[in-house]
Amino acid sequence: MNKILTAENIERTYKIGQTSLRVLKGVSLDVNEGETVSIMGESGSGKSTLLHVLGGLDTPKSGNVKFRGQSVYGMSAGKRAKFRAEKVGFVFQSFHLLPELDIVENVALPSMAKRGETDPVARAKELLTEVGLGERIGHRPAELSGGERQRVAIARALMNDPEIVFADEPTGNLDSKTGEKVLNYLFQLVETRRHTLVLVTHSKEVASRCSRELFLKDGLLV
Repeated sequence: MNKILTAENIERTYKIGQTSLRVLKGVSLDVNEGETVSIMGESGSGKSTLLHVLGGLDTPKSGNVKFRGQSVYGMSAGKRAKFRAEKVGFVFQSFHLLPELDIVENVALPSMAKRGETDPVARAKELLTEVGLGERIGHRPAELSGGERQRVAIARALMNDPEIVFADEPTGNLDSKTGEKVLNYLFQLVETRRHTLVLVTHSKEVASRCSRELFLKDGLLV
């Protein structure tokens, strides 16, 4: 299998007052093309920090991330923003939808950072239909349930047809039944479109749906 992402000795430290908190202590990881990988760990173990570093959102103190052999943190700020816009999709626990926009506009937003999208509205509607929200087109986030909002967030993450999707506790704010439904849509879309998925969770049940399970403990993957 072809490697799509490699993390090499990632370290990340946060400054809290006069104290330095070393969250990641030399994390190394390979992700293969088309693979689904879960990263488990207790609250505060650094799972989200690791995901943000892998996706080019948070610069590590040391170490590097390579996407198809190219150093993500060796890129200029502009090229890294382009990489995030075109190659990466993010699904966050708290949805991060803009309340003043309807759901089609929310899903179409990433296309503004990518040139060549011929009809972003049509694609946004297609994705919303795929996640079971075809009848909700025209509604705003406040008019949707939590599960529906997360499905909008999944559609938005796939808007630019990314090569890799990062999901940060995508069911963390949902009840188990709704969470199961959201996961079904996520995995169905990822498998149908052959995306690579890296998913952070504290749930063993959610992690077991991935082809490979990892555990972050004391700043290292075990």
